[in-house]
Amino acid sequence: MTKTLSIREELEAREAATLSPHAALARDSRGRQSPEPEDPIRTCFQRDRDRIIHSKAFRRLMHKTQVFLSPLGDHYRTRLTHSIEVMQLSRSIARGLMLNEDLAEAIALGHDLGHSPFGHAGESALTEIGSKYDPEFKFIHSQQSLRVVKFLERRHDAQGLNLTEEVLDGIAKHSKNKGALAGWADLPFTLEGQIVRYADRLAYINHDIDDAIRAGLIAQDDLPRSALAVLGSRGSIRIQTVVEDMISACRGKNEIKLSDRVLDAVETIKEYMYERVYLNAEAKTEEPKAQNIVKRLFAYYMEHPSEMPPEFAEGLPRGDTLVRRVCDYVAGFTDRYAIKKFKELFVDPLESLLPREWDV
Repeated sequence: MTKTLSIREELEAREAATLSPHAALARDSRGRQSPEPEDPIRTCFQRDRDRIIHSKAFRRLMHKTQVFLSPLGDHYRTRLTHSIEVMQLSRSIARGLMLNEDLAEAIALGHDLGHSPFGHAGESALTEIGSKYDPEFKFIHSQQSLRVVKFLERRHDAQGLNLTEEVLDGIAKHSKNKGALAGWADLPFTLEGQIVRYADRLAYINHDIDDAIRAGLIAQDDLPRSALAVLGSRGSIRIQTVVEDMISACRGKNEIKLSDRVLDAVETIKEYMYERVYLNAEAKTEEPKAQNIVKRLFAYYMEHPSEMPPEFAEGLPRGDTLVRRVCDYVAGFTDRYAIKKFKELFVDPLESLLPREWDV
């Protein structure tokens, strides 16, 4: 009697029959740290995607800053919209290269789960204040994203999301900081993870142009003309250019890269954005306030660890230092929750001391 294949097995067979020889196949996954029964419908990478989407950390990205702190407008990017744009770009490239779209999607949606409140301003504030208690402490959001999915999120009262090794590796190695796009070391071991690493940089450079123009920091005519001649004058055209270029450069190959011509144009745009936007004094006017909030909250919970939720007061995994536990707690705050807690701890008590005739 012939065994009836489950929907998952049919999907896995379809992957094996249609995807590139260089694709990461779900049926060949390196597996999870804690083995569990396979889902009858979803592949392992589809399950990982769903676990990330349903996590609390993913929902909090809606209220975490991308570049502009407390922007006066509903159309600026947040960490959530950035993650969705990275996902869209990653899937488009993976589809064109006949790689595993589900794996690329899961990595892209999970790559920024560990970001602090107030964007990179909050990240640097955590490093500064944490190093005062532990000289070797440094906050790195990619490592924090890994902690979120391995330890801090809860699933059926179990610690972590128990994701596959392919997704964990892609999340851990997605960031390149400020270096050039080419010549990366310590690449993800899957091409899908390498796609996300490129897509993260390509997406934020492109959408940050849109936000910077909206904020009045730059004008369309200010952008480097040599780069626009290669990439295109509109955001949608630039995205199409990099997607088509990467597919053309890598189709049938066991590598992920851009052509030299497009790579040079992207680097030109990136350098321009660092000079005019990311390091621009006008764009950073609110950063000292945001960093003060993060550092004051961190110091407070170092002195009052019992006021953190039990799972952070005890540590995950057990044996973590207090600095690590406080960082896990504060890094999970959204921008608005950090402001709310700051007001509760440091502003409201002072207001209660004001004479009644000062009330307004």
